[in-house]
Amino acid sequence: MTVRTSGFVLPEYQPVADAFDAVLKNYAGGAAASVYVDGRPVLDLWGGTADTVTGRAWSEDTLTVIFSCTKGLMSLLAARLVAEGRLDYDAPVARYWADYAAAGKQGTLVRHLLAHQAGLSAPVAALGIDDIVDWERMIDLLAGQAPLWPPGAGHSYHFITHGWLVGEVLRRITGKSVAALLDEMIARPLGASTWIGLPAGESARVANIGVGTSFAEGTERFLREGSEWIARGLTLGGALPRTLASPGGGFNDPRLQAAPIPGAGGISDARSLARIWSAAVTETDGVRLIDSGTIGRATAPQSAGAPVFYEPEPWPAWGMGFQIDSPARRYLTPSGFGHDGAGGQVTFAEPYLRLGFAFITNQMEEADSRAQTLVDALRAVPELRRRIGTRSAMISA
Repeated sequence: MTVRTSGFVLPEYQPVADAFDAVLKNYAGGAAASVYVDGRPVLDLWGGTADTVTGRAWSEDTLTVIFSCTKGLMSLLAARLVAEGRLDYDAPVARYWADYAAAGKQGTLVRHLLAHQAGLSAPVAALGIDDIVDWERMIDLLAGQAPLWPPGAGHSYHFITHGWLVGEVLRRITGKSVAALLDEMIARPLGASTWIGLPAGESARVANIGVGTSFAEGTERFLREGSEWIARGLTLGGALPRTLASPGGGFNDPRLQAAPIPGAGGISDARSLARIWSAAVTETDGVRLIDSGTIGRATAPQSAGAPVFYEPEPWPAWGMGFQIDSPARRYLTPSGFGHDGAGGQVTFAEPYLRLGFAFITNQMEEADSRAQTLVDALRAVPELRRRIGTRSAMISA
């Protein structure tokens, strides 16, 4: 089957477009990729199928669930409040959210929430859809739950709970929902089609998520080998399917897409995400989201190595919510930061290259090379290769 790629690419970035063409030919479903350099788009591509049930093609304005790339957006919001002096990474969570001090959590710091060290990676209670679409219900549950390990003593990925924990701190500081904060601080200034809680009028643009065999089998193997707390964290005590999506269920369910689930439920197109990550490191469309000093603080290593609950290597690493360069997620340079998402989504910024990157797809695969193929092709672009070499020489000097 011939799959058509649409969009544009500057001539020097054609090898990246060729890599994207290969992705579309070798995988089911659809995808989109976008790259900004120096605040301007250099590549914006899409293609494939947005809905394999109806045959709807992936178009210029197709949206998809971006899963844990949403955590990167939440980390950008937190960094904005830090830069404004309204949030302190080293402050106790209870300074902002008094109820959180219950059940032995009074010593938990904001950076523990951001860096997956809070000990609330999974709910103790069994939950259903009605629970997880209810913000107040989830906040009350997490505030009252005792940590699964002493906060700050180790880390384990907070698959979904991360978003509520960080989001409630932001809400207590600003008095605004995470949906409103994202719109006010990031999406609207950049004209980005990016939401945490999809507006009803946008639902027709959302791609249907397909679960590839590799993702289904890999998830089952991952959960079989790991702790029960890994499975509880991923499924929220049974509220979600183990693969996060199913035909009409999980994050294909319109109820979940419309709900504020900031650990995994963001929805966007690739162009908007690349523009956002570009604006994190260089002025883009007149907007600069965070300054270089804040980037330094926000990307300082916080969590790495073996987690509390067993997961196979390679292990990722985090700063203040941002996924930083590690064997599990390689960027263009060691200074890259962003966040990936289940099934193949990858978003990041490169401060010294002044670059924003996004790859999104509705075909969930396990440990596949789709986004990394594009990153490797970018690394070979002459101008970016020159900048990478210059930065490496500066560090070595």
